[in-house]
Amino acid sequence: MSNEILLYIGALALLDMFSPAIIGVTVYVLLSAKGKQTKLIITYLVTIIVLYFSTGIFLMLGLDIIFRPIADAFSSNTAKIAMTSIGAILFIGSWFVPKKKGMDQPRPKNFKVNAMVAMGLTTFVVEVATAIPYFASIGLMVSHHFSFYEWLPILLGYNVIMIVPALFLLFLFRLFRRWMVKPLRNLQILIQKNTSSALSWIMFVVGLILLLNGGGI
Repeated sequence: MSNEILLYIGALALLDMFSPAIIGVTVYVLLSAKGKQTKLIITYLVTIIVLYFSTGIFLMLGLDIIFRPIADAFSSNTAKIAMTSIGAILFIGSWFVPKKKGMDQPRPKNFKVNAMVAMGLTTFVVEVATAIPYFASIGLMVSHHFSFYEWLPILLGYNVIMIVPALFLLFLFRLFRRWMVKPLRNLQILIQKNTSSALSWIMFVVGLILLLNGGGI
């Protein structure tokens, strides 16, 4: 496990902190729920962590079983070529993401615990297909043959980092409720207008990291 790969994974985790869906739902609950915001948001975030962490474990184990025989049968260059190719596709594709404004963010049907669990599941289903930094991190760990005791805490830490902005917003709201309303409304508008731009930047950065790791640059 090299420090360089850890830096790449750390950068991807920081990139995943700015999930429009997670932050958007958090802001909506803070502004719209009448009390119990802490309980509702924690329920929502725990649901997301459980789902993403479970998926990460499944992929790490599954990809490792599939990838190792392929890597052994060919050469270590195979992984670098694949990684460089994927990085190039993401890097080039980032320039062609359609610009859409005023996109609606997912919202819970009501402010009950079961609704927030359902919202966490919805966020997972909507975002897991485009969770590019997360999949890239898993790919890096698999291609560099991280052992179980190495990738498990990294995967857990990644998921915790992913929800830090939501927790920070909740913390600020609990301390400065009256003064946080306007900034939260402005943030809500900003997220709605720039969702596609965020995806473009994510593809750009992930593509660049994969190119650097694969030796394409």
